[in-house]
Amino acid sequence: MPTYNPSPVNPALKPVDPLKRRTAWAAGLVLLVLGVPLLLAGCWLVVLGGSSYYLLAGLGFVLAGVLLARRSPSGLWVFALVVGGTLAWALWEAGLDWWPLAARGGVVFVIGLFLLTPRVARTWPIHSIGHEGFLGARGGRWALGSVLGAFLVAAVVTWFHDDNRLVGMLPLPPMGASAAAQPADTVPADEWHAYGRSGLGQRYSPLAQITPDNVKSLELAWEYRTGDMRGRPGDPQETTFEVTPLKVGNRLFFCTPHQSVIALDATTGAEAWRFNPEIQDKLALQHLTCRGLSYQPPATAPKPPAADGCTAKLFMPTADGRVIALSPETGKPCTSFGGDKGQIDLWAGMPNLKPGAYYSTSPVVVTSRLIIVGGTVLDNVSTKEQSGVIRAFDINTGALVWAWDSGRPGSSAPLAPGQTYTANSPNSWSISSVDEALGMVYVPLGNQPPDQWGGNRSPAVETYSSSVVALDLATGKVRWNFQTVHHDLWDYDVPAQPSLLDLNIGGNKVPALVQPTKQGEIFVLDRRTGTPLLPVTEVPAPQGAAQGDRSAPTQPKSALSFNPPPLTDRDMWGATMFDQLYCRIAFHRLRYEGRFTPPSTQGTLVYPGNFGVFNWGGVAVDPVRQMAFTTPTYLAFVSKLVPRPDDSTLMVQGSQRPQGSLPSLNENFGAPFAVKLSAFLSPLGIPCQAPPWGYVAGADLITGAIAWQHKNGTVRDLSPVPLPFRMGVPSLGGPLATAGGVAFLSGTLDDYVRAYDVNNGDELWKSRLPAGGQATPMSYAVADGRQFVLVVAGGHGSLGTRAGDYVRAYALPLAR
Repeated sequence: MPTYNPSPVNPALKPVDPLKRRTAWAAGLVLLVLGVPLLLAGCWLVVLGGSSYYLLAGLGFVLAGVLLARRSPSGLWVFALVVGGTLAWALWEAGLDWWPLAARGGVVFVIGLFLLTPRVARTWPIHSIGHEGFLGARGGRWALGSVLGAFLVAAVVTWFHDDNRLVGMLPLPPMGASAAAQPADTVPADEWHAYGRSGLGQRYSPLAQITPDNVKSLELAWEYRTGDMRGRPGDPQETTFEVTPLKVGNRLFFCTPHQSVIALDATTGAEAWRFNPEIQDKLALQHLTCRGLSYQPPATAPKPPAADGCTAKLFMPTADGRVIALSPETGKPCTSFGGDKGQIDLWAGMPNLKPGAYYSTSPVVVTSRLIIVGGTVLDNVSTKEQSGVIRAFDINTGALVWAWDSGRPGSSAPLAPGQTYTANSPNSWSISSVDEALGMVYVPLGNQPPDQWGGNRSPAVETYSSSVVALDLATGKVRWNFQTVHHDLWDYDVPAQPSLLDLNIGGNKVPALVQPTKQGEIFVLDRRTGTPLLPVTEVPAPQGAAQGDRSAPTQPKSALSFNPPPLTDRDMWGATMFDQLYCRIAFHRLRYEGRFTPPSTQGTLVYPGNFGVFNWGGVAVDPVRQMAFTTPTYLAFVSKLVPRPDDSTLMVQGSQRPQGSLPSLNENFGAPFAVKLSAFLSPLGIPCQAPPWGYVAGADLITGAIAWQHKNGTVRDLSPVPLPFRMGVPSLGGPLATAGGVAFLSGTLDDYVRAYDVNNGDELWKSRLPAGGQATPMSYAVADGRQFVLVVAGGHGSLGTRAGDYVRAYALPLAR
């Protein structure tokens, strides 16, 4: 047996076990390693005007570490104070909100548990000089355990408490109300003829077979794979499958990212035909996508058949700047259209010819006589881009009828030979809507490149930038214009298709236009005149733009607004207290005076960011319930201006551009500044602002009230490990509403399609998708009466969602 030598001071005290000494040193070292940077960074934050918590916590870590390394039980008491102070501070800043509370207290809670583990707990003797009594090791463990228990109780309470949930109910539709009282819609109830089902852009199906009571029984009816996947040589990062298919008769029609056009049997999903438009290769594209086709039905009045046999047409916009007309029956070009293999060339009359720099990603507008075509230009590349001209072509011949150029808005006549449209004028890359009864097409416009500097914009550009413009169908002249952002410096272009419906206001049927925006406003306008139906006020905006530029003194705000409260120091977040501290320091170093803070060389926090509260997916409006089903997203971005020494030096990439290639994104050649744009992220790559980042919400279009709002989606496909935490994540892709009272959304970044009760927002059903669903679902019915919900799952390149090539149809089980 080993001999025992009593201590000369206290015969009952055994000598220190070397293992316990090493454990004490290790515990103290852990606290010191964590505490010193916390202390130093906390000092920096205090100097910047931020919270003093991190400084005090760093002091507590260091002091506790020193004491614990010396095997003094006072270290337990010091750390118990750190835990208790953290809990009190976290509750004061974040309340009973789990994710902000976890970010603030997770590290100290885990370290506290570590100090109470048996191996560490035995490091401090209980019966020894200086260690007896309440202030000794036993009391320190009791104190630390008590505050950890309080932390655990607070955490459990947050699981049953949701500060981010607005519970409510939309008014039920009036007895006998139906969509029949709405604007003329000639689309059969079981079909889907345009991107938003019709030219009205409602994203609403009048089918009612699927209801809140039976939607849980939806099952996969069929699946089709296109074979078109992103990742081919030359693909831009933003190669995406964003299409919403059409349904005509018993056929579905859609386009793929690499521009193939495919027809399927709507009942079985079997392929009927496929067309390859043979896109020009080596295009330096920013985006490669096709959001949809457009359909011209056969003429109602008898007419001689065309030589090409095309009694109806599909219109396909291509990535190399063409619009092709195809036969829905055969998929062959309608050679009577355009005079050149069934196509028209959108480069005609266009300045600054650069293949890949101008094209249409969105479907064209179809009327009885015309197709109306917009296009996208490269963002933030140079001041010498193409024109944002809106053109109308004869639907039968492809001849140009009128051209409205926002750079020269007074004339819409076709160009004289040798002339070109205005370079760099605001463009319309999104989807337009049309009301043929009123004779107007409603065009959402972006701003003039570069997005973040506007010192040289013309009066015409200032008038029409970031506006929704109503153009006369017959002449192309402006009937009215409503600007959603004045002197836009934030890339708050109007991203979404306007939704048209009639509202019952004071017993009168009023033609309305619902326009979602990136900054979170939903403007509800009289579509005859552009006059607001819900009040719009001008609110003061921050000033102090970059040299040579200016800021608008006020900005419009709608009574129906999803504009979030301004960010503060306490809104910063992270997976741990350390990356949260990083985000707080970054927040205070950026310029931020609320929404519309001008871009700066210091770096400006832009919130909401240009990802948009609403983007191209828009909203779904229910014309019977007079409501909008919406999907607001909240992500902050950082915009930093970089002074340019000349018009050719690469500022952002830092190397020379290869000869003949297109300029890199955000260089802004020809402007005084390049711009660096990024999401506001922590070092771990997660948003610096606290979740939720994405919601579903229901709004009353008559009153402007937001009736309900719930966080939506999990981080299952965003985190390193598949954790199904329901934090509320962004979505990209629009919603679908149906007459059965059920809405659908597939664009959330966690690869699910979900169904919701439109009256209260409750999630009713979900199905796992094999890839990202960044597209807008649609619904149709087949001959046997079944209602289908169609979802495209192909992923989004720049969002990093899973790539795929899937088209999926869901339906209720067949009766047995």
